[in-house]
Amino acid sequence: MSLLWTSKDMIDAMDGRPLGTMPAGVTGISIDSRTVSAGEVFFAIKGDRFDGHDFASVAVANGASLLVVSESKLPALGRVTAPMIVVNDVLSALEDLGRAARERSEAKIIAITGSVGKTSSKEMLRRALEPSGEVHASAASFNNHWGVPLTLARMPQSAAFGVFEIGMNHAGEIRPLVKMVRPHVAVITTIAAAHLGNFKNLGEIAAAKAEIMEGLAPDGHLLLNRDNEKYGWLKKRASELGLKQVQSFGENPKADYRLLNCKLHPDCSTITARIGGDEVAVKIGAPGRHLVQNALAVLGAVKLVGADLAKAIHALAGISAEKGRGARHRLRIDGGSFVLIDESYNANPVSMRAALDLLRDTPVGLSGRRVAVLGDMLEMGSFSERVHRELAGPLREAKADLVCLAGPEMQALKAELGSEIETVCRDDADGLADYLKTSLRDGDVVMVKSSLGIGFGRIVKALLDKYPALTDSSTQD
Repeated sequence: MSLLWTSKDMIDAMDGRPLGTMPAGVTGISIDSRTVSAGEVFFAIKGDRFDGHDFASVAVANGASLLVVSESKLPALGRVTAPMIVVNDVLSALEDLGRAARERSEAKIIAITGSVGKTSSKEMLRRALEPSGEVHASAASFNNHWGVPLTLARMPQSAAFGVFEIGMNHAGEIRPLVKMVRPHVAVITTIAAAHLGNFKNLGEIAAAKAEIMEGLAPDGHLLLNRDNEKYGWLKKRASELGLKQVQSFGENPKADYRLLNCKLHPDCSTITARIGGDEVAVKIGAPGRHLVQNALAVLGAVKLVGADLAKAIHALAGISAEKGRGARHRLRIDGGSFVLIDESYNANPVSMRAALDLLRDTPVGLSGRRVAVLGDMLEMGSFSERVHRELAGPLREAKADLVCLAGPEMQALKAELGSEIETVCRDDADGLADYLKTSLRDGDVVMVKSSLGIGFGRIVKALLDKYPALTDSSTQD
């Protein structure tokens, strides 16, 4: 395997002090002692709950050929015999290495932020660009203060494209990250009510997301959702920052990358769109109107970085969902089957509605029911009661037959529904899992959705463990 970094280049980039006999270089970068691979460098980052220095010996045992450690922690590492690069602060050193990776790269860089759709858009863009050259993209949702520099530092010099997801919970978090990434194209998927507990209103959320504009490379392109209510404000902010290249996507007649026609199917979507003057037909290999909007942004970004549009369109037909973001499973039960839609990764009011739309549009069996399994949406602050109560409308539109709830915030929804829809409440995810394991039947469609901290992934696992797969397909969230 080729080297990602030589030891010398790492030392120079991080202004580190070598200790021991340095290897020629490293093949990868890890911050997790449990998953580090042979030949990789382990960065002993101090997090909120754990200090990587406490696991340095585990990292070496698992194959790490080099450690990056803090000067202040060195006395406690006396028994660790691996070579080290000693720095003042390990996270800062990782950031420096990320900046060095960006400096040496000739890749076209795309950064994506937004209230919803970041990860799914990133994965769609990865797939769309792969036919045009080597793509380096964020793993999972590595979009925070350590995930972004780690993804940057992992970018090989040979990459033709780099795709980065940048998230935030508070104002001021995107700004330093995008200034490391320095994208040629910045995408804001949409502005919606996520992390409302940390903001007064959508305007403050828009301002926080707009920080991505501040790191654009010279003559870079900004790509905005023209259908979003904050489009005008974002366009004005871009003008204030002196950005000249601002494009848009959406159904709006003035959008540069415009949706002309859309047909939603149970397992895919087909659209006609105008992309850079060309009218194109696109199949998106997963259902959901929200994915159509993401696809427009993806095709716009493909066009802006000069990749092959026809090959990108072909690639979108093969997209599939990841665990927790719309993955579908058809499971055997009582001589028949039911469909499980796994939306358990995260939730806010917009993504809840999109997930309930998927439930509505998925055909049920002859005696089947639409079953919505919902947990709390976190970080809603003083808006929490209202946004949970307002899910009653989308549940009615989804024609839900059974609603299963857990979490204290879902009590507002329970009260709003009253006796209108059959509702089952349990204290937590495990309680709902126990109920569902004995209550589902042939023909049901079950959609599981909550914020990650509520732990609804355990419900999905419990059902997958109990019921064997009849077929296993995925759809993108």
